[in-house]
Amino acid sequence: MTAPHPTTGSQSGNLGIDLKHLKTISALAEQGSLAGAALCLNLTQSALSHQLKELETRLNLELYLRKSRPLVLTAAGQQLLHLARQVLPALALTERQLQALHSGDAGRLHLALDCHSCIQWLLPLLPDFRRQWPGVDLEVESVPGFDAISALLGGQLDLLLTSDVQARGDLHFEPLFGFDLQLVMAPDHPLCQQSHISPTDLQREVLLVYPVERARMDVFSRFLQPAGVEPARCKPVDNTSVMLQMAAAGLGVAALPRWASEEFVRQGLLEARPLGNGVRRHMYGAVRAADKDQACLQSLFERIRGKMAPVPAVA
Repeated sequence: MTAPHPTTGSQSGNLGIDLKHLKTISALAEQGSLAGAALCLNLTQSALSHQLKELETRLNLELYLRKSRPLVLTAAGQQLLHLARQVLPALALTERQLQALHSGDAGRLHLALDCHSCIQWLLPLLPDFRRQWPGVDLEVESVPGFDAISALLGGQLDLLLTSDVQARGDLHFEPLFGFDLQLVMAPDHPLCQQSHISPTDLQREVLLVYPVERARMDVFSRFLQPAGVEPARCKPVDNTSVMLQMAAAGLGVAALPRWASEEFVRQGLLEARPLGNGVRRHMYGAVRAADKDQACLQSLFERIRGKMAPVPAVA
């Protein structure tokens, strides 16, 4: 990383002190001679002397006593050395931190899920991820209670798992996997006799739903509303596990991704049927475009793909 050369002083009286000058003063103090400092800085002694003379001319001050053995800094030189001993270690630390951020070895990863049931497959992936990236401060929010896209752009979030893609240049949507919605119901429900569910089948049903706007629920936007159908009643439930238990108890039916209900189905507590000819959705990892190649993000994406089926890239 090449650091910029900040200067000190006001706009009207800029003395032009660069990082190279601070490094030179530090090398002079450590080596005790022009020859030693030049060797340390990979400069010729003549180039180093010219640099020092130019700075002394700008400052109108001498920085070291000529012919002193070992070299002795003047009061002005000591003041610059004090500055160098503050600035150079801080700069080196910042460079290391930035390198760690670039490589993904350290930093913060604040992740939010725009999907209530995604927590079921995400959490089992995280212990191995944390072992691989111990320097990454990982935070997970199951359902953001704010405008997630604005939070992502504003830096409050670093990753949003979502099935809604927005075409904009400042965000990157990493394709992760595809999934289908299924209607889940008690094993003795009459709809279990059907191979698939039509929109009109839900006209007499209590539909268990998450407490979010209808526009964000695929069962409405992609299944019921295009057919002009309303369920008999909607029952908001804010927890996937409770929703599954209510469906198993015959208190309603729910449209969920396969992963949300597969354990209940495997145990015979629920039956699942596809919605129509299939309501297909895709999951993406939304990140700031500038961060999309960060190693820790790509590592998490690969873990997710390894567990779920991949999808083709967005055109």
